[in-house]
Amino acid sequence: MTRHLHKNTRFLSRFNTNITTIITKSASFTTITTTTTPWNTQLRDLSKHGQYYNALILYRQMLQFGATPNAFTFPFILKSSASLSLPTTGKQLHCHVIKLGCKSEPFVLTALMCMYCKCKLTEHAQKVFDEIPHRNLTVCYNALISGYVQNDKFLNGFCLFSEMRLRGVEFNAVTILGLVPGCTVPEHLWLGMCLHCLNVKCGLENDLAIANCLITMYVRCGLMELARRLFDHIPEKGLITWNAMISGYAQNGLAAEVLELYREMELLQVDPDAVTFVGVLSACANLGAQKIGFEVEQKIRSNCMWFNIFLKNALINMYARCGNLAKARIIFDEMPEKTLVSWTAIIGGYGMHGLGNTAVELFDKMIKTGIQPDGTVFVSVLSACSHAGLTKKGLNYLDLMKREYGLKPGTEHYSCVVDLLGRAGRLEEARKLIESMEVEPDGAVWGALLGACKIHKKVELAELAFNKVVELEPTNIGYYVLLSNIYTEANDSEGILRVRLMMRERKLKKDPGYSYFECKGKTHLFVAGDIGHPQTKDIYKMLNRLEDTVNEHGRADKNGQEVINQEPPNIMSVHSERLAIAFALLNTEIGTDILVIKNLRICGDCHSFVKRVSKTVDRLFVVRDATRFHHFRNGTCSCNDYW
Repeated sequence: MTRHLHKNTRFLSRFNTNITTIITKSASFTTITTTTTPWNTQLRDLSKHGQYYNALILYRQMLQFGATPNAFTFPFILKSSASLSLPTTGKQLHCHVIKLGCKSEPFVLTALMCMYCKCKLTEHAQKVFDEIPHRNLTVCYNALISGYVQNDKFLNGFCLFSEMRLRGVEFNAVTILGLVPGCTVPEHLWLGMCLHCLNVKCGLENDLAIANCLITMYVRCGLMELARRLFDHIPEKGLITWNAMISGYAQNGLAAEVLELYREMELLQVDPDAVTFVGVLSACANLGAQKIGFEVEQKIRSNCMWFNIFLKNALINMYARCGNLAKARIIFDEMPEKTLVSWTAIIGGYGMHGLGNTAVELFDKMIKTGIQPDGTVFVSVLSACSHAGLTKKGLNYLDLMKREYGLKPGTEHYSCVVDLLGRAGRLEEARKLIESMEVEPDGAVWGALLGACKIHKKVELAELAFNKVVELEPTNIGYYVLLSNIYTEANDSEGILRVRLMMRERKLKKDPGYSYFECKGKTHLFVAGDIGHPQTKDIYKMLNRLEDTVNEHGRADKNGQEVINQEPPNIMSVHSERLAIAFALLNTEIGTDILVIKNLRICGDCHSFVKRVSKTVDRLFVVRDATRFHHFRNGTCSCNDYW
């Protein structure tokens, strides 16, 4: 307690000087008194309003003036001690409880257990519980169960719940609410589902707080269908319920479902809050739905939320990932106070767009402002260096990270640096880096080396990287496809056959490619060979015209070499980004920029196709693939064929 009070010496000095004034302002008494009730009233008010230091000082003054604490005093003062994480003070108060004969009062015992649990002293809370003469009080069980779960001791809490049931002690909604948060990891999910069944059986299914907690449980375990089923059966949903579902969809990458639910929320005239908007902006970022994101920005401004730093960070991320880097930068520059998250968002945005030099400048500027970088922002700047080919700069940052800031690089940092070296053709150096890593390399690290082998056609090293990566991620189809493509470019038919046999034996299927395009506030999704869109006939006509225009001058591969007289691909092999571009040209005005979002890395053939289309059609075509942005204009791409 002394350490914490020392930090507030000036405040406490002022408080002590005016303590008499504060006390006499109480409605309960006008002069200093030894009567306990007025002191309790004042302690309750201070604790209720979060003035925990004041409450502790007032309790000390209470003792000095000769007033005797009673059972109604301790819950407020124990809460203050717990909120300030002062276990030593809490133990002293425990002694006072015993000396003053208050240890048999249920609400005092509950306050003691809560205090110990909040101070991470669950063994002390258990001792308090064990000393209860008749352990048949639901409130005491609830306090310890909740404390165990909050301290990551879920099984202790569940065993206590089992004991509670065996003793015939009735449980209630508070009991369930204490247990369910411990079931948000897959290994405990079955217990959470048992609690859900028990909840229904005991007639608590209409308790909104429990329903919200169960939705969160299913969301965190990735069971979105069960979460949605529960959500749909809630008759009167609160804002917390809507937010739980929207955030859950956003966290599980179901962006289209987020926007669908948000529209439903609007129709029902449920007023959103900052939590809602963060989830919606995340979905807009994933789908490239800039128009909807702009609408959300206007609502944020009109609802007096513009100074919410979390929303501004979400807006920066949304605009950057929707291709509007200029708007993201305007919001960033206008922020009076920038957090590390703000800097990370804008640096990552420039990196994704291939503007590595600007990303590096921003990172250096951030350092000069005195903000301490963390591992996440280093990932952003290393990735930016990789996309822009800033090899030397990236290696310097890896060294700076360890030497200057004492941060231990993780696999995500090493995968960026391996990619950086690999793209620069320094494959042997990249391999040696992997072998000397301070942490065990994961699939992403070896996958980065495998990708570099494809760029530089290093078959033997590719086979080494592939063997390593499939040990770690045997079901990741992307690596099999990558090695197959390497064998294809090397005209190694036996290698292709081996990969296909491995895929067949392991029953692996290639992930479907799909692309999004936002038009008039609606997101249109296309898959390879798509024939399900209402405008399918016109889309393929437009695509054929584009193919004819491109083929007049020959088609180019990734390296710019012309390929003459190739047959156009059959309908089922037409990649999704081509269909999205054809649709966009049909449904947008001349001169409008076109942004297409693709879930996979753009292939060399499609990359060349869009370059040549941009040479004949006076538009800016922006394709965001799984790794970065490509800006196509006048037959060139911003990546300079370095992706």
